[in-house]
Amino acid sequence: MTTTNNALTKPEVYKSGRIQISSPMLHIGSEVPKLSPFEYIATDQFVYYPNAEVLARSLYQRHPSLLEDYLYTIQQRQSILPILEQAFGENWPQAKGANGQPIFPKTSRSLCQTDPKQISDLRPMIRNGYSQLYIPGSSIKGAIRTAITYHLLKNANQYQVPTQKRISAIELQLQETMGNLKQKVKSIDNALFMDVLFNEFGIKGDRSDVKNGSNTDFMRAVKVSDSEPLIKRKITLKNGRNRVENLPITSEVLISSYYPDYRAKYRASIYAELVRNVQTTFTITLDLDLLGKMQHQQGMTIPFNSVADLLQICQAFAQDQWDAEHDYWQDVQNNPQQHRHSKIPNLDFGAIRDFYEPRICPYALRLGWGSGMNGTTVGLLLNEQLRSQLRDTCGNKAPGFEAPKSRRTVLSLDRTIKFVPGWVKLKVL
Repeated sequence: MTTTNNALTKPEVYKSGRIQISSPMLHIGSEVPKLSPFEYIATDQFVYYPNAEVLARSLYQRHPSLLEDYLYTIQQRQSILPILEQAFGENWPQAKGANGQPIFPKTSRSLCQTDPKQISDLRPMIRNGYSQLYIPGSSIKGAIRTAITYHLLKNANQYQVPTQKRISAIELQLQETMGNLKQKVKSIDNALFMDVLFNEFGIKGDRSDVKNGSNTDFMRAVKVSDSEPLIKRKITLKNGRNRVENLPITSEVLISSYYPDYRAKYRASIYAELVRNVQTTFTITLDLDLLGKMQHQQGMTIPFNSVADLLQICQAFAQDQWDAEHDYWQDVQNNPQQHRHSKIPNLDFGAIRDFYEPRICPYALRLGWGSGMNGTTVGLLLNEQLRSQLRDTCGNKAPGFEAPKSRRTVLSLDRTIKFVPGWVKLKVL
């Protein structure tokens, strides 16, 4: 019996794309939003994060009183540096436990790019179970979901978005419920449009009375893996220079806004662990069989059927954010007068304006810190006055100003304003 080639060909059920992700600078927050003084040690060179279990055992083995002092210091929320120097001497960063396990693993330290004496309430970058930096697939998928939402609402006619869930209807509902929004801020977008856009799907041939929820969400057909660990490595470029990729740093992050005359205004400095020159990969997998079977209850169509489609949707959303950021920084004026206060950096945003100079956005997505209201909501589709009302109702009030009003930028070691966090490039390998 002869078997034809067609008989051997299986239908393509899954489509995967291995994606290279790169970014000048990135911060994805951890489960612990802020570290207390005893949870890190800042020096002129590095910020160290100890393995608390190994440290506690090592202190007890040297002398029980050292552990008692350590626990008291934690209770008082003070720096543990004096105890480390007493127990391990000047070379405490190289100290190891009884089984040779390092107390301060190299994967749990970052280059100090700020005055160590000024660091307070340090925000750590997320790490996996091996203390390695990485980008969670949930963070990437969440950003992609926001991009899809934006794309559907912006192109409502093309995808037959239900009339009652289009931007004009959403704006009207927001205006009517503005007084109660603060109590419902965490779930209001589900009721306004997210449930209809994502959850009102059924599988062809299945029962039609299935309750809306995660099982009826068409994003079930999209799987996004965690990234490969962000391992620090040195590479040699074609010009002979060296470049360090996936470099963990601790830097001062500036929160700024502006006065009515658009002069820049200093609001606060915070300190965070970030990663410079991010280079890693992750995988997007589409269940094409499931995607093809999903049918919207009101006739809306799904806006993608390939990994390339998803990346194009992300790129379009990134371009609109880029345009908004370009316009924002063109309006904000430098304000060197505030620099007279020693704790305030020189408010010169020339490097940021240069960053946003290209008209075509060179990035495909924005992740983590820096994304703000424009990157995590569909706010750019709403009229400007309504965006401001929403900000004043649900967040920090700034009557008469556009929303969002403030921005985060990252300072270099000499405290010049140099970096914008969060922009990433995506490339199918």
